[in-house]
Amino acid sequence: MGQRRGIHYWWATFCVCVTLCCVVPVSAQIKYSVPEQVKVGSIVGNVAKDLGLDISSLEDRRFRIVSGTEDSQFDVNQNNGALYVRKNIDREELCESASSCLINLKMVAEDPMEIHYVAVEIIDVNDHSPNFEEEEHVLEIAESTLSGQRFQLPTARDPDVGTNTVRVYKLSHNEYFSIQIRERGEDKIPFLVLQKSLDREKHHEHKLILTAVDGGNPPRSGTLNVTVIVLDSNDNHPIFSQEVYTVTVPENVNPETRVITVKATDLDEGANGEIEYVFGGKIDPKTYDMFMLDKDTGEIRVKGEIDFEMVDVYKLDVHATDRGQPPMSTDCRVIIKVIDENDNTPEIEVTSLSKMVSEDSKPGTVVSLISVTDRDAGLNGKVTCSLSDNVPFELKPSFQDNMYSLVLKHRLDRESVSHYDLEITATDFGQPPLSTFKTLSIDVSDVNDNNPEFLYNPVELYLVENNVPGRIIFSVTASDKDLDENAALTYHIVREEGSQVKNAAFLSINSDNGQISAQKSFDFETLKTFHFHVVASDSGTPSLSSNVTVNVFILDQNDNAPVILYPVSSNGSAEGVEEIPRNVNAGHLVTKVRAYDADIGYNGWLLFSLQEVTDHSLFGLDRYTGQIRTLRSFTETDEAEHKLIILVKDNGNVSLSATATVIVKLVEPKEAFAASDVKSSTKADEDNNVTFYLMITLGSVSALFLISIVVLISMQCSKSSPDYTSKYLQETNYDGTLCHSIQYRSGDKRYMLVGPRMSIGSTIVPGSHANTLMLPDRRRGSGEVRPCFDFSPAHPWIISDEGDMLSEYTS
Repeated sequence: MGQRRGIHYWWATFCVCVTLCCVVPVSAQIKYSVPEQVKVGSIVGNVAKDLGLDISSLEDRRFRIVSGTEDSQFDVNQNNGALYVRKNIDREELCESASSCLINLKMVAEDPMEIHYVAVEIIDVNDHSPNFEEEEHVLEIAESTLSGQRFQLPTARDPDVGTNTVRVYKLSHNEYFSIQIRERGEDKIPFLVLQKSLDREKHHEHKLILTAVDGGNPPRSGTLNVTVIVLDSNDNHPIFSQEVYTVTVPENVNPETRVITVKATDLDEGANGEIEYVFGGKIDPKTYDMFMLDKDTGEIRVKGEIDFEMVDVYKLDVHATDRGQPPMSTDCRVIIKVIDENDNTPEIEVTSLSKMVSEDSKPGTVVSLISVTDRDAGLNGKVTCSLSDNVPFELKPSFQDNMYSLVLKHRLDRESVSHYDLEITATDFGQPPLSTFKTLSIDVSDVNDNNPEFLYNPVELYLVENNVPGRIIFSVTASDKDLDENAALTYHIVREEGSQVKNAAFLSINSDNGQISAQKSFDFETLKTFHFHVVASDSGTPSLSSNVTVNVFILDQNDNAPVILYPVSSNGSAEGVEEIPRNVNAGHLVTKVRAYDADIGYNGWLLFSLQEVTDHSLFGLDRYTGQIRTLRSFTETDEAEHKLIILVKDNGNVSLSATATVIVKLVEPKEAFAASDVKSSTKADEDNNVTFYLMITLGSVSALFLISIVVLISMQCSKSSPDYTSKYLQETNYDGTLCHSIQYRSGDKRYMLVGPRMSIGSTIVPGSHANTLMLPDRRRGSGEVRPCFDFSPAHPWIISDEGDMLSEYTS
């Protein structure tokens, strides 16, 4: 019935403790109290309510306990936020003999990240009775022992703490002995005190019962049978110089190191005064492995390995006994305090929330939780934590010691650095300090934050005319620094309104690789240049794009045959009749064949030759000007009519040609003069007009050329890097005797095109396969190079800085 009432009382106490459990906020930390041996599943407290968390979001935020004991006695219910007992709580198992048993729990809620610390104090319950190590203790006392002498009795052990531990010892009633309790530190030591002298002849043995009672409610007790045997003679017992010895020793001290020497004296003589020292009482067997005691001198030395982290205080009882009959003894307490040495390196525990961090994460984002521990004490156990340099992360300490959060310090750029190996260093404050290192690997995930890029913008395309429709003429390529779909590019041509789009409409592009095809054949004579825009877009969300301008320059081919401008007959054929006096001298200008070629450059540079002539000794043809002159004077034997067939061909790779027929008739001087007067009267105005047009054309061309030279020099002076410039001559309407040339410069290279007419907007750059003449720049030589100008009535004019004439002309 007493036990049943105790159980009911204990259960009522537990209910009151749980009902009135206090929540004490200390710097965002909550503390609960719960008695041990509470029923599994009992509610400790509603953590979510006490922390002010939304109970409906606990499960989504993964509210949980992330640290504590390895096999936690507690867990949290995500449905209602209640902290409950998960398994049986045994305070003595968790905290042994510690006066305060506190379990610290770290709780985490995500989205957003919140860290809360909850401390649960385990309240001791009087669930253990005092217990003696032995059932019976035998004590030998000489009959000569004086009254008041005391003898130490074994102590009872009670695993409970506080008021539940041993509080009082009681002795069974007798007339010779009483009990006396002395406190040594935190322990209560029972002593058997002799109240009256013993008489061995009356009682040679005394049976006593020692009862140890704890302070619980109801109290628990344990008993020990004490047998006192009465001996005769040796009536002086040894006496220690101190009842309690206190000494310090550093941990990790070498074996055989002296700790302390205890000293006891005995007033007896001979064998009754000789003292022998032994460890007395009931001490932990492991203590015998740590220390050894010299039985003759009382010197205590180190025997095993002293480790502060295992035991910080050793309590030894030394028993001094003389060799009298019966022997007499006394006891003392030796307290050995271990001094901590800095012999433990810090330990780093990393709780990674994610090993992948998005490059668009904002500064302050929590990446990992870092906890650092050191088994040493004091400054040796105080730890500082640092992070490797030159990384966009930092460690922020928590209000709780040795707790850190790894947060993002700066913006990330995956294209610059895609992976970080963070070295975390934990260093204590010991002397010398000890450090430990841990590497945390973090990958940066990609976001679509880079536009596609073209290597060059704008891009020049030089396309030879008469291209085959449907074939690939060009390819544009862009790059994107992002990854995967963010770097997958597609291409398309911009279709806009305007004259340039009409030509771009005949172009198509492969959206996957940027290859451009022309759906029609281009003609240089009708179209010389146009441009269009190509857009490259990635597949990210949202999609990013960039465009490039493609400038297309049509290059000339030799696809036009020369056209005879003079002579031309009335029916349109290239035939003419010239009458000259028979008495003309050698070198007389008979006529001049004029021709025109629609191509430019060498494709339009015409050369004249006599394909057929009746007498080779009479007439000569200038191959550049087309002038026909007499080679000698005529004789009476020469025929009166001569037929000349002139071949006109260009200088293309595959030259094209045309022929003109000139019939020369020899007449008498009088007829010739008459005919000449008539003819001159009809041609005077025409020659004057031609001369006037020629002068205007030459003046205009010269003025444009000078302006172009000045602009070119200005552009070269204003640019430090090589550039491309082009100068053009205005197209003339002359009948073919004047042609055009285009001169280009790029760095140390110069290019020249020669042709019968100008193409405004044409540009030739290094790497093209146009029909160009490339001349090395000799301006860096010792001599000064001066351009020369050659004009011919029937051939293209050429600009050259080589200092040599390509041909001799007559202007």
